[in-house]
Amino acid sequence: MEENRKQSVRIQKSVLNAGEKKLLVWLASRMPSWVTSDMLTYTGMVGAFIIAVGYALSGLNINWLWLASFGFVVNWFGDSLDGTIARVRNTQRPVYGFFLDHNVDVVNEVLMFAGAGLSPLMRFDVALGVLVAYLMLSVYVYINAHLKNEFRLSYAGLGPTEFRIIVIIVNTLYIFIPALRNLSFSVCSVSFSVLDIIAMVITVIILAMYALTFISDRKYYSRLDPPKRD
Repeated sequence: MEENRKQSVRIQKSVLNAGEKKLLVWLASRMPSWVTSDMLTYTGMVGAFIIAVGYALSGLNINWLWLASFGFVVNWFGDSLDGTIARVRNTQRPVYGFFLDHNVDVVNEVLMFAGAGLSPLMRFDVALGVLVAYLMLSVYVYINAHLKNEFRLSYAGLGPTEFRIIVIIVNTLYIFIPALRNLSFSVCSVSFSVLDIIAMVITVIILAMYALTFISDRKYYSRLDPPKRD
């Protein structure tokens, strides 16, 4: 592997990106010297574990969702700040950073979706369906990062931060609106909660984005690497 591997261009066009970037740079410039990128990456993993525990325990008491929401804040802090602090300090390690960050991301997603599936809010099979779709899109992004030198972090104006905020809002609604927790729909004798329906819609949207970008990029790569002529 080349030691001077070129960093992929980050494509981040989410709604909150401009303000978030300023906040992250402000935070990174004020972090004590002993706080490292690795430490922040693992902090993000701790946040994912907190999310999973909060969701899993919400079956005992719905107020455990506050813990899950707090976990999203911790996850955002670690996951968003690890790369920023490296760029602010000019200590980027493109190969090692890519390897560590995205392997940890996979573990984080498994923890979060498994935790949601263990809660009374979402069926476990539905949670696994969203996880599979999300990982498919993630693998697609990683492939393009390698072949195109392009790392897409947002789709349709939404990135990881926007999704975290949306989930925190949903958690809060579930805490304060008991009727929302009790509302369900039956399809072929199988009961689905409101969150199940939302999750299935999100799964379809992710798979649609996957398919559309695959069709577009297939044409790009076909032109880039045309068939060999005899």
